[in-house]
Amino acid sequence: MAETAHAVATAVRDCPECGAPVADGGRYVTWCAACDWNVDPEVRNEEPPGRVERLRRRLVRRGGEQLLAELTEFEERGEPGGPVASGEAAAPGDGGKRRGAAGGLAAGLAAAVHGVTLGLLVGGLWLIVAGWGEGFLPAFGALGLGLAVVLRPRFSSLPKAEEHRPVLRRPDAPRLFALLDEVAESVGTTGVDAVVIDADANASVSAYGVRQRRMLHIGLGLWEILTPQERIALLGHEFGHYTHGDTRRTLLVWNAFHSLGTWRYTLAPQQAESLMDHFVNLVTAPPRLLVEGVLVLLEHLTLHDSQRAEYRADTAAARVAGTDAAAGLMDRLLIADGVAGELHRESVAARTRIGGARREDPAEGLWERVAAHAASVPEHEYERLRRVAERLGHQVDSTHPPTHLRHRRLTRGARVEAGIVCAPTRVAEVDAELAGVRRSVARELVRR
Repeated sequence: MAETAHAVATAVRDCPECGAPVADGGRYVTWCAACDWNVDPEVRNEEPPGRVERLRRRLVRRGGEQLLAELTEFEERGEPGGPVASGEAAAPGDGGKRRGAAGGLAAGLAAAVHGVTLGLLVGGLWLIVAGWGEGFLPAFGALGLGLAVVLRPRFSSLPKAEEHRPVLRRPDAPRLFALLDEVAESVGTTGVDAVVIDADANASVSAYGVRQRRMLHIGLGLWEILTPQERIALLGHEFGHYTHGDTRRTLLVWNAFHSLGTWRYTLAPQQAESLMDHFVNLVTAPPRLLVEGVLVLLEHLTLHDSQRAEYRADTAAARVAGTDAAAGLMDRLLIADGVAGELHRESVAARTRIGGARREDPAEGLWERVAAHAASVPEHEYERLRRVAERLGHQVDSTHPPTHLRHRRLTRGARVEAGIVCAPTRVAEVDAELAGVRRSVARELVRR
C-alpha cells in the first residue's frame, strides 16, 4: 500500500502545454516548471478593489521594482556605506534629497490633515458658545466637535493581557528578553518593553503610550514554523524598523492616515434606495474625492521611504541571522495563509469532535502539528508559490515591497554569514520560558 502511494506521488506525465515531464504533486498542486502550466489553478472570487486600493497596488509593485533596481545598482558599484556593507541605505545621486523632500511634504500634508481636525474642534466650540439659542448653529457645532473627537490624533495602547493574547515583561521571560536585546544591539538599537503573543501568522513592532515605549508582537502561527535562525532573522527584521525608521510610522503621519481613513469611511457612498440617498451621495462626492486624492498623495509621498525601510530591515535580518535564514523567512511568509488555514482546521476539528473519538486535549501538540505541516511543504511547492507571488504581487501588507522582490534581493546579492547563532541549549531555554504561553494560546485557539 505504501509503495502504491509512493508510486502515485512520484508519477510523471507530460505537460499538456509544452510536453515537458511533470511530476505528480501529490497533495500539492501539479504544475510545469518549464512553462508554468497550472502554476496558479486557484479560482479567485475576490471583489475588485476600489480606486485607492488599485492605485496603491500599482504604486507598490512599480515602486518596489524601481527601488530594487536602484539598490542593486548601488551595491554593485560597491560604494562605501552601501546597504549590504553597513546596513545603511544611502541612495545614489540625489536620492537622499528626494527622500528628504518627500518626507517633508508628507509631514506638511499630515499637519494640514490635523489642521482640519483642529479647525473642526475650534469651530465646533465657537458655534456652540457663540450660537447658543440661535437656530441650528449649536447642533452644527456639536457635529463638528464630535467629528474632531473621532479624528483626533491618538497613541496606541498596550493590549490588555488575556489568555489568547498574553503580554510578557522582562521578569516573565528573562532569557527571551536577553535574546531580544542581543538582536536589537546587533542592528544598532535597543530592545522592547513588552512582548505580546497570539496565534497570528505574523509579527510586528510598534510603540505605545505617551512615552512611546516599544512593543514586539509575536504570532505563534509564524514563530513556530521557523527554524531557530529564521526566528533570529525575523527579530532582526523587526528591530531593523526601529533602526532605519519609516516616515509612515511616525505619530504625525500615522495619525493622518487614520484621520483620512475615518473621513473616507464617513463619506463613503451609501446604497441609493431613495431620492434622498442619491442627493446625499451627490453632496458628499466632492469631499470624498478630495479625501481620496489626499490619501493617494500621502501614500505616494511615503511609499518610497516605507519600501526602502523594509529592504533595509531585510538587510538587517541577513546581517544578524545570515542570508540563508533571511531568505528562508521570505519563503515561510508565502505559506502564512496556509498555516492560518491549518490553525482554523485545528480549531474546527477540536470543536466538532464526536464523543470519545478524540479523548486527548486538542491543544496538546498543536504547535508541533502546525510546525510539521509547514516542514512537509516540498521545495517544488515553494517554487510554485514564488512564481504565483510574482504574478500576483504578493505582499505581507500594503507597506511592504512584493515578497518575491525581497527574496530576489537577498538571494542574488552578496551572501552574508550569521552574526548571531543560537546554540541548541539557548533555544531550549527560550522555548521553556514560552511553554506556558504556548499552551494558553493553543487552548484558547481550539475553544473558538
